[in-house]
Amino acid sequence: MRLPYVPDPLPTTTDDEARILASVQARRAPNPLLPLDLALLHSFPVAEGWNSFLGAIRTRTSLSTVVRELAICRVAIINGALFEWEQHAPLLKQGGLSEDAFKLVGDAQVDFLDEGSLSSLSAEQRAVLRYTDAMTKTVTVPNEVFGELKGAFNDQEIVEITATVAAYNCVSRFLVALDVGEKN
Repeated sequence: MRLPYVPDPLPTTTDDEARILASVQARRAPNPLLPLDLALLHSFPVAEGWNSFLGAIRTRTSLSTVVRELAICRVAIINGALFEWEQHAPLLKQGGLSEDAFKLVGDAQVDFLDEGSLSSLSAEQRAVLRYTDAMTKTVTVPNEVFGELKGAFNDQEIVEITATVAAYNCVSRFLVALDVGEKN
């Protein structure tokens, strides 16, 4: 980590700081705070917004575990965010993704924008991975890639997938820039 982590337990000086810290702890319960939290808590307002936004992305969307974690894990691989990968790859495996598909997702050399039919992936999984690759690598999503996503998911799911990819691009950039978890 390029900055020192805040101490755990973190002393607070105001009721607002105590409330924010308690909300971050509640989201992580029963587990302890992560190194990511101990970096974010240098700024209570940033930690509060992060906790609310990422909490919604992780726990309040309609996406299946596999769809959500496909997007998150692929962003982690593309951006070289090893801490993010280590946190989310087990969730992707637990979600029931095949071992062959898991290896593809974890291979930074695979470019889903250039790949043809990949038999170890469903049409929905390919659509999510192609969309994630486009959003993460070039920001602009080709119409054909969006059309594949639109053919597999409803409008709410498309917004949730897009927000997940965008949010975890933010997460990975924060993790890598500050070397959170000493993984980069």
